[in-house]
Amino acid sequence: MRQRTPGADDGRVTETITGLHMSLLEILALLGAAALVAARWLPPAARPRATIAAGAVLALSAIALGATGIRWQMLPVLAGAALALPFALSPLLRALPRRTARPPWRARWWLALPGTAACAGLIAAGPVAAWAFPVPVFPVPSGDFAVGTRVLQWTDPQRPETFTADPDDRRTVVVQLWYPAQESPAGTQRAQYLGRTQDEARTVSEALARAVGLPGFLIDGVARARTRSVFDAPVDSRGGRFPVVLFSPGSGGVRTQNTAWAEELASHGYVVAALDHPYDSAAVVLADGRTLTTETASSGDPEEDEKLAADWTAVRAADLGFVLTQLEALDRGAIADPLGGRLDTGRAAVGGHSMGGAAALQAARQDRRFDAVIDLDGFPHGPASPALAQPALALTQAPTAATDPRYLPRLTEALQAATATSYRLTIPGAAHLTFMDGPLYLPPVPSIVGTLGRTESPRTVAAATLAFLDAVLRDKPGDPSGALRAYGSLSVQHPDTSR
Repeated sequence: MRQRTPGADDGRVTETITGLHMSLLEILALLGAAALVAARWLPPAARPRATIAAGAVLALSAIALGATGIRWQMLPVLAGAALALPFALSPLLRALPRRTARPPWRARWWLALPGTAACAGLIAAGPVAAWAFPVPVFPVPSGDFAVGTRVLQWTDPQRPETFTADPDDRRTVVVQLWYPAQESPAGTQRAQYLGRTQDEARTVSEALARAVGLPGFLIDGVARARTRSVFDAPVDSRGGRFPVVLFSPGSGGVRTQNTAWAEELASHGYVVAALDHPYDSAAVVLADGRTLTTETASSGDPEEDEKLAADWTAVRAADLGFVLTQLEALDRGAIADPLGGRLDTGRAAVGGHSMGGAAALQAARQDRRFDAVIDLDGFPHGPASPALAQPALALTQAPTAATDPRYLPRLTEALQAATATSYRLTIPGAAHLTFMDGPLYLPPVPSIVGTLGRTESPRTVAAATLAFLDAVLRDKPGDPSGALRAYGSLSVQHPDTSR
């Protein structure tokens, strides 16, 4: 199966072979290198022609890759070809006229075999690395709407920035919207992943790698990716006003970390507003070009870390409430935007992943404008009161030996205290990073991204979210329990009416 996805900023198209996660040029280079190694073992009469053909394919594809950008995954392929080249050229040299009668030297097969194996191993490492660390291919949204996206930046004049010493600094948040859009013409450039430009995407990608202690080059393919949405696409003229879903990423996470989830929701008629939290997110690129990096870090003391997490969660919750206020102003025309008059902020949900899920719970406790809560595997931080008054959906992984023993009891306590029906859905095969875009570009190691796979992970999380949102924001007939049970083990907590 072959999928075509837009490539770099100049509009080139990269063809990605699904499964191998390599472009057509990379496949050609791989085949040329492999053929160069294999030529040593062909019958003497066939060796020269095979070597010339393989060398030509390899050279042309390598030159083309040099012009478009060589991924690090191709370096072992090219190294293997370079090691094999002297031995592959020897049949051609033997065919040249010689001035002496001395026969040309040719390595014995038992000497050539280890070298061939070493070259083949290097070449094979290329597709393995491309499979483990691919350029992510985003799933095609299943809804009726095409998806547009835009980035906004707002400053709250009422809130000082607590992460800086400047008394005049005010809290600024960067927000990315995904919304139902008109279908774009064929060939329209799709939105860059992780940023508005490829430079921003690289900045964010490198910051995310540093945050988890990885060399930046390992996930450099993420900065090359294109999503399924189009920047500033015209808003769809159908569908009236759209419910809104605010989203807070995980600790150190960025606004784009759940793009596949956001695009799926937008294709079904929701507007998703995801936040960068400055000095918490790994990197936030502001409109003036400044990059703000994370200032949050563990102290190593469990009690102190719990207090810090509660403080950071409170800042995030305030960010979410501020953004909802801005969206209300945008809808009524106080902020000029093409989405003015199209946002149904009277039907608003708040959600998040990991620490963002904790922030969503706090935001809903503090702000009754939020009508529903979505916690994607988030450990509750901060005060447990007042009780949640909104229906809540908590998506979790199955507990393991590494799970914090306080997590599920604390989450269960929060849901049981709610005065509205809440749902906890445990998804089999999920890991913590299943609930964001990680499965699309990280190695498929079960402890990291779960066992659902690159396609099924985002589909399952988005489908469960939609089943819940359609019921609580759109009053879809019927209890969402039946639809939710299709995705895992469901626990339903009905409010205690005796309280």
